[in-house]
Amino acid sequence: MTLAAGVEGSNPALNITIFGLFVVVTLFVVFRASRNTKTASDYYAAGRAFTGPQNGVAIAGDYLSAASFLGIAGAIAVYGYDGFLYSIGFLVAWLVALLLVAELLRNTGKFTMGDVLAFRMKQRPVRAAAATSTLAVSFFYLLAQMAGAGGLVALLLGIESKAGQAAIIVIVGIIMIAYVLIGGMKGTTWVQIIKAALLIVGALAMTLWVLGMYGFNLSSLLQGAVDKAGKAGEALLGPGNQYGKTGTTKLDFLSLGIALVLGTAGLPHVLMRFYTVPTAKEARRSVVWAIGLIGVFYLFTLVLGYGAGALVGADKIKAAPGGVNSAAPLLALELGGPILLGLIAAIAFATILAVVAGLTITASASFAHDVYANVIKKGKATPASEVKVARITALVIGAVAILGGILANGQNIAFLVALAFAV
Repeated sequence: MTLAAGVEGSNPALNITIFGLFVVVTLFVVFRASRNTKTASDYYAAGRAFTGPQNGVAIAGDYLSAASFLGIAGAIAVYGYDGFLYSIGFLVAWLVALLLVAELLRNTGKFTMGDVLAFRMKQRPVRAAAATSTLAVSFFYLLAQMAGAGGLVALLLGIESKAGQAAIIVIVGIIMIAYVLIGGMKGTTWVQIIKAALLIVGALAMTLWVLGMYGFNLSSLLQGAVDKAGKAGEALLGPGNQYGKTGTTKLDFLSLGIALVLGTAGLPHVLMRFYTVPTAKEARRSVVWAIGLIGVFYLFTLVLGYGAGALVGADKIKAAPGGVNSAAPLLALELGGPILLGLIAAIAFATILAVVAGLTITASASFAHDVYANVIKKGKATPASEVKVARITALVIGAVAILGGILANGQNIAFLVALAFAV
């Protein structure tokens, strides 16, 4: 496992220190939260003790994944306008969640999506189907995050061997399992709140820095990206740069839009967040907060993407060990040297850990509550045995995610997430 400079000017020792600091702080928070995790409600729904704004920040933390930060910024840097299409789809989807999902889910459900569907239908087949779909979607989404972790850390520590990257994915998996087993939903929620705050503040700082270099004039920034790209520059500002060349039809385009918009409203780890608030009104408030934070963040990615295109250049981004996904870290290095790179990389790493923990607890809760308690035990399982099964399931899911992440390493993260949405 060589520690060659994966990114010229990167400081692997500094990066490891910042990563380690984040992990230590969040594990301390998770331990503190775990003291109050006694009942099934505490483990699955954090005792329904979070307010709307707190839950809104946590939803943003859960939703703004490695794909949002690394994948979309990279896609905009390399492909321009076409890269921003993912952002638009991801954001519009929240209107569906706000108007059709949040309040109804909180009113009818207890812990999982299966609770809502079983409300008016035959309990056992519906719960089995809901749990199967939750596990399938979570698996594909976990693939994206784990592959992102391998690529990101490899980039920062200069680990180019596949074995080294696989070791990184294993470490991420072990930390994620610790969050879920120790802290349950309460610990996971606090990790997501911390991570969302770090991500939005980090992206804001870089956005202001990039705009400041172009006199806070967006047109100048876009012109800089066009100039840097040379002959292919003009294509960055119009549609068709990525999708127009690959034989995509209008139907393919429509299909992508539908997958992004409806896929978001059905993401199990996002739906489960609505159970952590005490009332349906707070569930609605949390979505409004999430829409605001996520919308602002996607505007930041537009500046960061074109900023990376202007200051780093598409050729250098594509040639980096992480490919398109390395645009944001390379931009950080360009702006603030190794220290800013270390901070932004740690934030991206935190992003992956928090999202992966959220996915794991959702998948394990779905299996334990829907399959074990209601299908196998026919509703006669004790809360203690249910939580025990959820923890065992979290271990199994963690192991499967690690294996899948190693196999998917090197794929574009935004593509893998779109696959999860389509599923």
